Amino acid sequence: MINLTLRQLRYFEALARLNHFGRAAEDCSISQPALSVQIKELEEALGVELLERGMRQVRLSPFGEEFARRARDILRSVDDLADLARASRQTLVGRLRIGIIPTIAPYVLPMMIASLNRTHAGLELHLRESVTSKLLHELMDGRLETAIVALPVSEPSLVEMPLMEENFLLVRPQEDRVKPVPHPDKLKEMRLLLLEEGHCFREQALSFCNMEAVRPRELLDGSSLSTLVQMVAAGIGLTLIPEIAVSVETRLADVSIARFEEPQPSRTIGMVWRRNTPFARQLEEIAAVVRSSAEKARAAAAQIAA
Repeated sequence: MINLTLRQLRYFEALARLNHFGRAAEDCSISQPALSVQIKELEEALGVELLERGMRQVRLSPFGEEFARRARDILRSVDDLADLARASRQTLVGRLRIGIIPTIAPYVLPMMIASLNRTHAGLELHLRESVTSKLLHELMDGRLETAIVALPVSEPSLVEMPLMEENFLLVRPQEDRVKPVPHPDKLKEMRLLLLEEGHCFREQALSFCNMEAVRPRELLDGSSLSTLVQMVAAGIGLTLIPEIAVSVETRLADVSIARFEEPQPSRTIGMVWRRNTPFARQLEEIAAVVRSSAEKARAAAAQIAA
């Protein structure tokens, strides 16, 4: 009889996911030699090599690929049992893994964390900032309980809970503040600064400007909203930012803020979670706290952009 442990399966799953002993060891909070020993013992117990070891990289063997898929299913089932027990309590306690996109995180997290610490003292928050596509993958794979993203995500297996609506604002150099706000169709003729590919806010901005088919090299890309605003202050071009970001990103930048004419471009911020999660009731409570924090952040930004 082959004796396998859940610890070995978790270590192997991390290695299969990250393809790197060092990163997998860090993910599992153990030393790299200890991880290597556990993987080697797992292979010896199975009598089959799980890895094709090279000089610089780790690659799963054909058997390792199949073993990784089944190990994930087992670990997900074990986690589901633990979650079922946690969900039976009146108040959610312990680890809560929340994903959040970069165009929301810096502006909502301070208030959100403070509020959750007051209302749900037993929570141990694990926060993950990334683009929407990665967060949804991790959510459906069971590595997150919920994610705060722009809606809709249109994934049948997920529940969407709208939290608030916010407008997009135009950020221009200070000397342009007296100029009329350009029509969206005119923005394609200007030096428009946008987030790099992969950010949903980029696609929303392109859609508003009727630039869905634009080639990437025709735009100037930035890695963050802060970078875009500083580029505008330097006179490189203009950009759009979500209303919630104004108070943080333009506080020290020599730029002007303007609203578009109605209908203004906007987005819906919301929370999503798996439809079959046992935490549905508790996540609705969490969503109410996040909604309050997001609305306060948006209101503070709206005063600056008024």
